Amino acid sequence: MAQGIPFAREYGGYLANRSFGGVQVSRTFYARGQTGQQLLLGAYASLNKEIAAGTVKSYPRHEMLDLVVINGEAKGIIARNLVTGQLERFGAHAVVIATGGYGNTYFLSTNAMNSNGSAAMQCYRKGAYFANPCFAQIHPTCIPVHGDQQCKLTLMSESLRNDGRIWVPRKLEDVEKLRRHEIKASQIPEEDRDYYLERRYPAFGNLVPRDVASRAAKERCDAGFGVNETGKAVFLDFSEAINRLGHQKVAERYGNLFEMYEKITASSPWEEPMMIYPAIHYTMGGIWVDYDLGTTIPGLYAIGEANFSDHGGNRLGASALMQGLADGYFVIPVTIGDYLSHKFAEPRTDIDAPEFNEAEKAVQARIDRLFSINGTETVDSIHKELGHIMWEYVGMAREEEGLKTAIEKIKALRERFYKEVKVPGSQYEFNQELEKALRLEDFFDIGELMAYDALNRKESCGGHFRVESQTEEGEAKRDDKNFMYVAAWEYKGEGAEPELHKEPLKYEFIEVKTRNYKD
Repeated sequence: MAQGIPFAREYGGYLANRSFGGVQVSRTFYARGQTGQQLLLGAYASLNKEIAAGTVKSYPRHEMLDLVVINGEAKGIIARNLVTGQLERFGAHAVVIATGGYGNTYFLSTNAMNSNGSAAMQCYRKGAYFANPCFAQIHPTCIPVHGDQQCKLTLMSESLRNDGRIWVPRKLEDVEKLRRHEIKASQIPEEDRDYYLERRYPAFGNLVPRDVASRAAKERCDAGFGVNETGKAVFLDFSEAINRLGHQKVAERYGNLFEMYEKITASSPWEEPMMIYPAIHYTMGGIWVDYDLGTTIPGLYAIGEANFSDHGGNRLGASALMQGLADGYFVIPVTIGDYLSHKFAEPRTDIDAPEFNEAEKAVQARIDRLFSINGTETVDSIHKELGHIMWEYVGMAREEEGLKTAIEKIKALRERFYKEVKVPGSQYEFNQELEKALRLEDFFDIGELMAYDALNRKESCGGHFRVESQTEEGEAKRDDKNFMYVAAWEYKGEGAEPELHKEPLKYEFIEVKTRNYKD
């Protein structure tokens, strides 16, 4: 299949490979340090070709605000035109959700700022099960938070860990001097550097999976060895690679990433190590789907990061974007075609049906309610507070009391939102504050659902780390006897606890083992 993506090639013309976190062999095809961007551009180009050919009609600047279900089947959506503010109805014989993940529940993430989990939440409230919501990936190589006014975090490619070495000073006095800008990282002698991933995981070193690298960075920073003013950063150093490979070879591999880092931080990775810290990046949980990518609502399909499939508790790098494209290119055209083959005799969906009327009225009521509050707090200020709750209690390390606290704090914050939020402007204009307020309503529900799921799963598994379930060495400790299942949650109404359904995981052709990155 030609995707139009300029994957890197060897001198002889064969596709090039390199290592990524969690593997000891070079298995990953790549396009310099921007593989994900190139995959997206390839998908967008294919879509635009179909739009130009007239086989696809595009509705840019529209946002889905409800799913319409008729006689138990998905039959369309209610969307808001983000330019005019008008609510519009779209009828169909089937609906496909390809709206990405819910990482922005944490406010600060590597996701685009408009990314949200709202479409998935509309499906959840209409009867689609939501699976494994607590499985969220925290990426270890992000540019650290640098201020209270920041609204997004920047991801530095995982490919950097092929040649970059992660370390912190061994001596706390060096840490203090770094924070006071009395010394530079390059001035710290080699013997006073703690390459902690290489020390703890000699078999994989800096290429351990993302969850392991992230927790290790947190452990060093919690112990007081964080190297920036906030104490929330570690070094990613290329000095050894530059000496070993030469400037030109390193520039060929990572030059665009070095340039991006310098533009953001005003520090050159050629001269001083990068500073990195973990951040929310990807959500493995999502709408429950079967092998056909169908949800628990007939006629509703979910593909890509919007569903829960393929990645389990901790996806490996380079796999999720490929999964999203595979879902769209290979799977859904076949499976939805089978579903639609039984719908030929059905008439066109009537968008004036009572179910469409009820759905549109419900959306309009949500909008009217938000404007009627007329409080004094901004949407972003409340969303930031939600993000702090999520990062503190449902972040890299979770424990029972903290998760219960998170649920109560989210409920209280939601109540305050409906009393104190201020949404300026009107519905019938381009109004980003209204867009954000509608999404924040859904982020409250997502955050609460994540906490319920994390509270239920009393084991450590991939990106989900329960403090109560760890080895003596501080590694994740699974409980396959009691938690070898997909946790699929069913919405039971506003204010009610969701109902848990367990889908057992049965492996016939592989031996389930505990991960080991030390030997």
